Amino acid sequence: MNGADILEIIAVVACILGVGVMAASEVGITRTTKIRAYHLMEESKRGAGSLLKIVENPPPYLNVVLLLTLVFTNGGVVLATDFATRHVHSAGELIATIVMTLLLFIFAEVTPKTYAIQHTDRLALRTAPLILGLGRLLGPLAKGLVKLAYAITPGKGLPQGPYVTEQEIRTMADVASEEDQIEEEEADLIHSIFEFGDTIVREVMVPRPDVVAVDVERSLRDVQDLVVRWGYSRLPVIRGDIDDVVGFVYAKDVLKAIYQGKTDQKLEQLTRPAHFVPEVKKVAELLREMQQQKFHIAMVSDEHGSVSGLVSLEDLLEELVGEIADEYDVEQPQVEAREDGSYLVDGRTPIDEVNELLDKQLPDDEWDTVAGLIMNLLGAIPLEGEEVRYDDLVFVAERLQGRRIAKVLIRHVPPEEDEQPTEEPPAPEAREGTG
Repeated sequence: MNGADILEIIAVVACILGVGVMAASEVGITRTTKIRAYHLMEESKRGAGSLLKIVENPPPYLNVVLLLTLVFTNGGVVLATDFATRHVHSAGELIATIVMTLLLFIFAEVTPKTYAIQHTDRLALRTAPLILGLGRLLGPLAKGLVKLAYAITPGKGLPQGPYVTEQEIRTMADVASEEDQIEEEEADLIHSIFEFGDTIVREVMVPRPDVVAVDVERSLRDVQDLVVRWGYSRLPVIRGDIDDVVGFVYAKDVLKAIYQGKTDQKLEQLTRPAHFVPEVKKVAELLREMQQQKFHIAMVSDEHGSVSGLVSLEDLLEELVGEIADEYDVEQPQVEAREDGSYLVDGRTPIDEVNELLDKQLPDDEWDTVAGLIMNLLGAIPLEGEEVRYDDLVFVAERLQGRRIAKVLIRHVPPEEDEQPTEEPPAPEAREGTG
């Protein structure tokens, strides 16, 4: 061997090491969360600043890692093949392929990735400055290649690169829960986080008929009675009608005034400004606003400007972690399973919860609750005991409160009944008071 051969061997070894470094760096980046990077920053770990910048926006840096992995892999294979064909002649390509496959598998894949999994923090901190620098240097090239790939790929491509989708994360959470790698509650929380981003205020608010409000002309003692009766710490203050909201009164302000002997003080003097949000606002956006502007409750208005309900911070958090009950809450389950296989549900039960319970796909495009589904299927407010069928389910308006459907009985249609030919339903009888 001459000097050129030695340099070629050194270059092949360097390419294998380069692939190994890129493989380990990819594992370190993908396994490090933002929270973990923040902790490392607080501990003043060397390289934590670079690591935090990467994990805050990983796609550009992972694109560079993938690009360099291909460069080192192809470069090493080409050099090894050239060396082998010059020394072994006709069998050179085969020998180079076998040797490089073994070397890359052992020293550029298994070994570095295993080490990265075992020592994620240490490796991520050491490689982060290198990857950050390479990202700044080669980032534009990698970005241009990704755009070129999108240009020749059918469809619209992906905005940042071929990475894990929402559905894949959901699937991974389910599999991890089934294999006892994470708790079932943790998997449910992961699903709730994704659903949280798609939920609007109308789906979580307290509807207008259930809002407990106090008139601005009432005394502080009256407010105290309402607080004791209902257990609410914040009440909307209205002037005659709930569409005319003056603001909110806090129980602690009222109790403080009464304690100081100011029972004759006007309620309006204790009223704090009210926040209004549209019912189609995303709850994730509202949660950020509540955190930034430091308020816990808001009135909800529809597209016509009328008050349609009330939403609190607790309502938003319950979408993530489930029902939050305290010692004053009266347990009234929304869903009650019966021995005959039917379910008695609250009329306000969201359609998506019923879908999950019954493993169905009930429509929820135009309504959010079971009561809304029944009224839309009937085209009218049902009478108590009236029923309507959808697919193999029968919905019965079990109990009404005024014009509201309080309880709904859901039962499956028996197979023998389901096999009977479907007849046109008779025209509804005229109802007294409906015109």
